[in-house]
Amino acid sequence: MPLTPFDIPEQMREATDKSVDQAKKAFDNFIEATNEAVAKAEGTANTLRQGGGEVSRQALASVEENMAASFDLAHRLVRARTVEEVAAIQQEFIQRQMNNVAEQGKSLGEMMGRAVNATVDQTKK
Repeated sequence: MPLTPFDIPEQMREATDKSVDQAKKAFDNFIEATNEAVAKAEGTANTLRQGGGEVSRQALASVEENMAASFDLAHRLVRARTVEEVAAIQQEFIQRQMNNVAEQGKSLGEMMGRAVNATVDQTKK
């Protein structure tokens, strides 16, 4: 069976070839931009995770510190001999806990601020 000639003008071949090259280039740019966006999102997630881990560790340390203070209070109250001594121990405990809560809140706030700032900085990159 003889081959049927398939004549396409050279200009049309060149235009089609350019169109295919442009489409490939556009697709490659899209894939590159998508990969960069995914990498940036991963970096942001890692930064948030690290900041969240720091906040979680500090919160856990605060709970541990507060529980230790509560057990110390219980031991001291058991050993108290007078109502006045009980009142003084409770007053001292409350004052110490109020100071600790203020310090812990400040520390957690600073950590959260650092985590947010690191995330914002990571997002800008």
